[in-house]
Amino acid sequence: MIKFLDLQKITAQYSDEIHAAVDRIVDSGWYLQGEENKKFEEEYSKFIGTKYCIGVANGLDALIWILRAYIELGIMKEGDEVIVPANTYIASILAITENNLVPVLVEPDINTFQIDENKIEEAITPKTKAIMIVHLYGRCAYTDNIGVICKKHNLKLIEDNAQAQGCVYTPQSPKGEGDNKSVSPFRGLGGKRTGSIGDAAGHSFYPGKNLGAFGDAGAVTTDNEELANTIRTLANYGSSKKYVFKYTGRNSRLDEIQAAVLSVKLKYLDKDNAHRKEIAKYYIENIKNPKIILPKIVDYNSHVFHIFPILCEQREKLQNYLTENGVQTLIHYPIPPHKQECYLNSEKLKVKSEKFVITERIHNEELSLPISPVMSIEEAKVVVELINKF
Repeated sequence: MIKFLDLQKITAQYSDEIHAAVDRIVDSGWYLQGEENKKFEEEYSKFIGTKYCIGVANGLDALIWILRAYIELGIMKEGDEVIVPANTYIASILAITENNLVPVLVEPDINTFQIDENKIEEAITPKTKAIMIVHLYGRCAYTDNIGVICKKHNLKLIEDNAQAQGCVYTPQSPKGEGDNKSVSPFRGLGGKRTGSIGDAAGHSFYPGKNLGAFGDAGAVTTDNEELANTIRTLANYGSSKKYVFKYTGRNSRLDEIQAAVLSVKLKYLDKDNAHRKEIAKYYIENIKNPKIILPKIVDYNSHVFHIFPILCEQREKLQNYLTENGVQTLIHYPIPPHKQECYLNSEKLKVKSEKFVITERIHNEELSLPISPVMSIEEAKVVVELINKF
């Protein structure tokens, strides 16, 4: 069986270091808000390229706290709108509605599966306060034009970086040089990692992520000190001083064991991502089947292949065929957020009357092939041979 993701094998690579780190925490008697948290936050902010990192309980909370902090700081208020891709995991949207903000869904580009930069401006209204881009499947969703739009309309740019730890932004060719109104405020950031491009970013360290913990874990990265301090306070019951509560916050803290495990694995993230790219490149160069649509990749630096998505009209038949031949696959995701029961006929979600044709096509046809830092080229060859015979 070729597993979709072999977590045991991934952990085994760094087993000695991880066991030593966990033993150190167990023996220390200090399990929350200690030196391991401080160490990981410093390491991760340096890795991402931001001034601040705040460890939180999970990736959903990371996004929730960013938006809640903007509300507490008076930058947003309930009823304001946040533009978000229609093609995303539901957490991106849950974070918005959790704060009584309104998600405005925008279709993706079928070539990238990321939010279509050309459809954003038509979704902007006087209530729009932010654009949340989602680096879905591990691919950089940011474009220079999105930066131009944020500057033009004075919008916050929030990154959902749950699936793209280590991904690098590659700038497009310049547009509108000499016209300050049309130049992206993020121009010149080529080589920067996702999570450091916008005003703030939420990160997930769910075990299956490229940088995965041994349970739920997450973080926020930002260069804004006031925002960082507000988020840290909100995630600690609303308190920055013991038994003194400025906000009605919640308990959403990264524990010491998860922080220590993440510190070990962070050292190897670039190497692990490089191997994922090798597998992805092999797939792209060798899968030759007219029934299969492969990802269109211009620059492998702009993708860390958390997921390797293909499209196939006969998805169920293909998935069953691969399963029967010992290859495990998954679907990301079978039901788009706007069709989930929790949002059906809901006033919380702002959608136009027409269908989201591209989003629904992706959700109807997407199949994720096995890819991981411990998958061998030999295993990839088996997958390719099977798909080419389908």
